[in-house]
Amino acid sequence: MAIKDKLAELKASLPAGVRLVAVSKTYPAEVVREAYDAGQRLFGENRPQEMDAKRQQLPADIEWHMIGHLQTNKVKLIAPYVSMIHSVDSAKLLGVINEQALKNNRVIDVLFEVHVAREESKHGWNEGELIAYLRGGEYRQMQGVRFRGLMGVATFTDDGSVVRDEFMRLNGLFDRLRHDFFGRDFDTLSMGMSGDYLQAIACGGNMVRIGSLIFGARNYV
Repeated sequence: MAIKDKLAELKASLPAGVRLVAVSKTYPAEVVREAYDAGQRLFGENRPQEMDAKRQQLPADIEWHMIGHLQTNKVKLIAPYVSMIHSVDSAKLLGVINEQALKNNRVIDVLFEVHVAREESKHGWNEGELIAYLRGGEYRQMQGVRFRGLMGVATFTDDGSVVRDEFMRLNGLFDRLRHDFFGRDFDTLSMGMSGDYLQAIACGGNMVRIGSLIFGARNYV
């Protein structure tokens, strides 16, 4: 099936109000262009260098999202243009993003990445750490970032109840932080990938990150 047909089928399965991040990591620019030509404008990448290289080969109206683990020394590569950073997993990283955004006269949308999965290899804040950080109030002084919501990755398992519980926990935290700290602008819950996006949507997710269902199996070689 052609990429345009896969995209059309996928978008037909998404309820109104759910945004699709087409995860283009490892796929070459010409493949991304096929999705662009089919109408997709929002793409997610895991590595700053790869995103920067593709950005230079593709149309300027693409909205680029950084969804992978981001090292502080790589923020300056993407700060001039990135639309949203999903993977804010520490106060240190948040501070660097704010600093680089201000240097570029920008305000960058960010999501706090929360660790809800059972795998220790996953990145992100735990609930207690994040709430303690927010209670400290340091974030209120940051003029270069806009706090938009949360991102999370569920455990990679065939046990749907585990995945559902993790998504519901993330949704509960999202509601709590929106109520206690941020208000209506805190409006994005990024969760769900190719294997579990329908569950994520059922649990309140309104942004899904999907790659292989659009572009096919990845070649990591």
